[in-house]
Amino acid sequence: MSWEMVAGLETHVELSTKTKIFCQCTTEFGGDPNTHCCPVCIGLPGTLPKLNKAVVEYAVKAGLATNCKIRNISKMDRKNYVYPDLPKAYQISQYDKPLCENGFITLSSGKNINITRIHIEEDAGKLIHERGDTYIDYNRGGVPLIEIVSEPDIRSIDEAVEYIEKLRLIMKYIGVSDVKMQEGSLRCDVNISIRKHGEEKFGTRAEIKNMNSLNFIAKAMEFEFNRQVDILENGGCVEQETRRYNAEQNITESMRGKEDADDYRYFRDPDLVTISISDDEIKNIKNSLPELPGEKLKRFTEEFALPMDDAELLTKYKKIAEYFESSCKNVTNKKLVSNYILGQIFRRLSTDTEKEEFSIKVSPEQLNELVLLTENKKLSSNMARNVLEQMLDTGKGVMSFISESDMEGIDESDLRAICEKAVTNNQKAAEEYKNGKEKAIGSIIGFIMKETKGKADAAKATEIVKQLIIKS
Repeated sequence: MSWEMVAGLETHVELSTKTKIFCQCTTEFGGDPNTHCCPVCIGLPGTLPKLNKAVVEYAVKAGLATNCKIRNISKMDRKNYVYPDLPKAYQISQYDKPLCENGFITLSSGKNINITRIHIEEDAGKLIHERGDTYIDYNRGGVPLIEIVSEPDIRSIDEAVEYIEKLRLIMKYIGVSDVKMQEGSLRCDVNISIRKHGEEKFGTRAEIKNMNSLNFIAKAMEFEFNRQVDILENGGCVEQETRRYNAEQNITESMRGKEDADDYRYFRDPDLVTISISDDEIKNIKNSLPELPGEKLKRFTEEFALPMDDAELLTKYKKIAEYFESSCKNVTNKKLVSNYILGQIFRRLSTDTEKEEFSIKVSPEQLNELVLLTENKKLSSNMARNVLEQMLDTGKGVMSFISESDMEGIDESDLRAICEKAVTNNQKAAEEYKNGKEKAIGSIIGFIMKETKGKADAAKATEIVKQLIIKS
């Protein structure tokens, strides 16, 4: 029997506003417990919330960047539930009139994952369990969130991971969140069910709560899919419930029966005014959006003639994409710039965090100068690579490491003479190459580079050496 996965994601994204959603407390990550709090965000009697305008603007940006329709009139609602880390005992969210609706994100396959809604709400605090005691840190309580709810359009773990990665990149590009999963700035609830291939009716779903790691999301989805298959194939019924992922045992485990909307007893929050946003305001926000990663990827491949693999790596990191473009000024072959970034520079940045921060000593203008000298045959590619290493170490420009004579190059007759000498002095390598050992030519080219102090054009030298060996 063949089973199909059906999944949808509820993605919580912390917004990078300076202050919380209903008060002036800082949203800065960390800090001593309960130091980023005030009477409003811990819900003391008699306090009144005031909606942060920037939260609405950020949410609209997120909606526009994910192809949503923006609602001109929306409101805030109270979601009544026992939140031990929200002392009001309710969460302020949006129910029947969310700010953004009916969007989508397109996967690399061309498939759209549809977005039902994006709404704004407040985050809860944090519970810390130690040796049988529970402590509460309210610092995170009241930090603004958007919740992005997808349709159940996801049919595989790979689709889920790509959807999250694309969503994360869009939020980072438009500047509404740092989306640091390790700090909880992006967290996912996964709704997952199964059905037989060919069926249209959905099965009973389970919700896996509050995951902030792509690796854990993938493992949890795999376990839960197999768990539900085992239940149905053994004659059982899948229960609708909320589950958590236990990373130590690599299992999902039951938390509670799944609540429906009726259980939350939503009603309009009487302390907050109606949210009204005009078409002109929406248009202005749309015009303020930067080029989105999908658009940039298309431009890099079509206008800059980059291979897809190069373009995907460059656009994966916003700062690197911007650095690449700045380094390409007046450069004809943009692939040269890409090679230096994805080759030498990336070798110094071993983690995703380092690549996202992209803190290097060489400015785009300095790299551009080096690339133009290489493209105009003033520097050999070998010498350029050596110079770039020194530039990355010191932050100094290319002219600090080369002289006028370095840029004179070697004329073809001189290069041919050096190549002849190289073949004569490396007969064993020449014979090995002649007998089909392609890599043997490397030692001959190395001899030429040493003789010319890196000035020789390696590609031209290789061409001449091959001709000499074939004729010998």
